[in-house]
Amino acid sequence: MSANTELIDNEVEAYRDRDLDRFLSFFAEDVVVTDFEGNVLMRGIDGLRSNYEPLFENSPDLTVDVVSRIESGGFVVDLEHLDGFVNPPYPQTFDATCIYLVKDGIISAMKFLL
Repeated sequence: MSANTELIDNEVEAYRDRDLDRFLSFFAEDVVVTDFEGNVLMRGIDGLRSNYEPLFENSPDLTVDVVSRIESGGFVVDLEHLDGFVNPPYPQTFDATCIYLVKDGIISAMKFLL
């Protein structure tokens, strides 16, 4: 296990626990979250908070399992299986690929492939 994968494992654990403050602590203040086409989905800690706070509050059965992982330099690429996800228009159960960019021991960017 590398420092980068340990960081991502801790972030995923906070997500599973729906612990918003701990979850946000793994991200840079200026984090940018995009989709495959580069559209910005969330920007900064406030952007993450405004998205994940209602998700965590409305999804008491939220789970995520890392199905597979690739690490290359500062990138960690996870195939994740999510269930109990209550955030329309997304389905309750789906698989997503999340590409994390870790810089200086913190997540500086995420890209979702849905």
